[in-house]
Amino acid sequence: MNKKYRLLFLSTPVGALGSGIGGGVELTLQNAAKALMAKGHEVEIVAPEGSVTNVTKLTPIAGNSQVSAQTQVGTDMVVLPQDSVLENMWSYAREVQDQFDLLFNFAYDWLPLYLTPFFHRPIAHWISMSSLSPVIDAMVSKTVKLCPQAIAVNTRACANTFSDGDRLMIMGKGIDVTQYNFVAKPEQPSLAWVGRISPEKGLEDAAETAQATGLPLRVFGLIQDQAYWQQIQTDFPKAEIHYEGFLSTHELQQKLGQSSALLMTPRWIEAFGNAAIEAFACGVPVISYRSGGLTEIVRHGKTGFLVDMGSVAGLIKAVSQLDQIDRLVCRQQLEAEYSLEVWGDRLEKWFEQLITNYKI
Repeated sequence: MNKKYRLLFLSTPVGALGSGIGGGVELTLQNAAKALMAKGHEVEIVAPEGSVTNVTKLTPIAGNSQVSAQTQVGTDMVVLPQDSVLENMWSYAREVQDQFDLLFNFAYDWLPLYLTPFFHRPIAHWISMSSLSPVIDAMVSKTVKLCPQAIAVNTRACANTFSDGDRLMIMGKGIDVTQYNFVAKPEQPSLAWVGRISPEKGLEDAAETAQATGLPLRVFGLIQDQAYWQQIQTDFPKAEIHYEGFLSTHELQQKLGQSSALLMTPRWIEAFGNAAIEAFACGVPVISYRSGGLTEIVRHGKTGFLVDMGSVAGLIKAVSQLDQIDRLVCRQQLEAEYSLEVWGDRLEKWFEQLITNYKI
């Protein structure tokens, strides 16, 4: 492709970019910017005030944060706070849209989907989670019927949770492989868990696994629910749990690479699982519940193990089988399927289709 585009990325409105409140979306947005800038495209990021990034130009927008979608599972209503940062971000986008060829939305929210046909520039939507509410599901369906190919998800498993999932684009993800060091063998056996510390992520199952196996568990991520975190420590007093904090990519990969395995224990349908491919980049196998997008990432018996949802016994058994996994195969899968180069090609072709086919 010779044509170079100007792209406006609109971040998640639930928290500042770099805060960790937005979960994996924060990494996804910045990696997408890197992938497309490497191909010569220009990117500007719009994000809530207080955001930080070293990737490209960032325009901060003031306003009140949006309520996180995972706290509103099943809700059939639209919630928009007064002086909403989401509204303010999209007001800015409307004002500057003529300076760009395409807008790329990362908010899992009703408003950007609703606004799609009213802009005179194409809008691409990244849906980062599975279907959580009827109101979002209905707007996803309406949007893809009005604007075919406008919405992408990580995996087929994620798409299948939506009423019109067969109309959604499957885009996968990518990370900057050069930021992750491969570790052939960790210095000491230990387990890792990465994510927002919140009930739907199921950290207590990882804690129980650590207690049963006697292996240290290193926990990485933002503590979103302090009471939940305290309860886990109370419930598993014999587990050796080390909280490592919410770390930068550079710091995380250094510590994650020293793990024997990454445990992924979601209590909901995980749309993808950024932590899984970050672990692979370090050579760390993934032991995960057989749920959502993780079933399309982890190759059972090759780059990790898939066990039944909620089966701590399955997690414990998988830990005992880790010597069957070749850590180099984990890294090789990452390089072949989830590099920025591979992902950038897919995103570029998607954007080209939307821009070429767009009709005002």
